[in-house]
Amino acid sequence: MKAYELLYFVAPTLEEEARANVQSRIEGVITAGEGTVDNVESWGKRKLAYEINGLAEGDYILVDFHAGPDHIAELDRILRINDNVERHMIVRRTDRD
Repeated sequence: MKAYELLYFVAPTLEEEARANVQSRIEGVITAGEGTVDNVESWGKRKLAYEINGLAEGDYILVDFHAGPDHIAELDRILRINDNVERHMIVRRTDRD
């Protein structure tokens, strides 16, 4: 298992229930690939450097997890097709292996 970090943001106007559904879907994809979620940290609303899809702010969430490299493509696919996730970035953390 390799250590990864996922940073994504959703619209700040998104309801809490929809935000929880996004988070549970992400955790489900990670654990389905026999990975583990180490930490989930909500950064709250942050101003964007430029407008994305008409949004000037985003509600950021950081997820630290361990997973196999072959399951990262599936997680990326799920994040791309989820309409609530505006942007995301997955980074491998070599300092946490």
